[in-house]
Amino acid sequence: MKICRFNDNRLGVARDDRIYDVTDALDVLPALRYPAPTYDVLIANLDTVRTRIEALLPAATSVPVDSVTFLSPVANPGKIVAAPVNYTKHLEEARADAEIHHQNAIQEIQRIGLFLKATSSLVGVSAGVDLEHPNRRNDHEAEVVAVIGKQGRNISAADALSYVAGYSIGLDMTTRGPEERSMRKSIDTYSVVGPWLVTSDELSDPSALDFELTVNGEPRQKANTRDLILGIPEIIEYASSFYTLHPGDIIFTGTPEGVGPVVGGDTIHVTMQGIGSISVAVRSPKA
Repeated sequence: MKICRFNDNRLGVARDDRIYDVTDALDVLPALRYPAPTYDVLIANLDTVRTRIEALLPAATSVPVDSVTFLSPVANPGKIVAAPVNYTKHLEEARADAEIHHQNAIQEIQRIGLFLKATSSLVGVSAGVDLEHPNRRNDHEAEVVAVIGKQGRNISAADALSYVAGYSIGLDMTTRGPEERSMRKSIDTYSVVGPWLVTSDELSDPSALDFELTVNGEPRQKANTRDLILGIPEIIEYASSFYTLHPGDIIFTGTPEGVGPVVGGDTIHVTMQGIGSISVAVRSPKA
């Protein structure tokens, strides 16, 4: 099932180039009182929501997929985890290009570990990217995104995929510079996720997904997840050995070679096997 959030916080299912409105399925979610939980309530109750969605779908109204505004499929992730230099060729290009490394030592992921992005940087694909720091290079980074479906700590790689609710397309945007990755990648709109969540029963094997990125039609990145240094199960194992993973936590799994700059007016297009495609507008820095 492809589950999305669209327009004014509507809940939808994507089928055959249409979005079916199943917002009433949210009525099965538990009522909340302060303090709100630090995880995503919809993802935590996804099985119950899906049962209600199935009952609603036969009578659901629909609209064309290109007529809606897509929000992030996860509304309230507790954290956004990201895997740096997780493709060998990207590691090599980062070490070779001074505009990428800025005199920082580029170490292997097994040595430097993962990093966190601010949840305030998260947007859906329709929001676009608002560039900051125009005097610097701002790069695109296409990535497969995994969304955690249930709480776990010290998860083994063998069990890791059973903790995944589903997958999305991600853009891990970054401003190049000397600061820590977490800071340069946490700018507002610099974590793009969407257009929907493909549930893990529909995409059961994320280990061999083709994907590619173009900018204004120009090919930039093309890869397959089989080339990840740490695969998705290993990333989950690694992350959960340091902190508890909760429903709705978003994991950016790493980008391949071909990262490059974008400027205002560009359009980033990403196609990902088993998930779909996104087009994201890039806007110049605000005056």
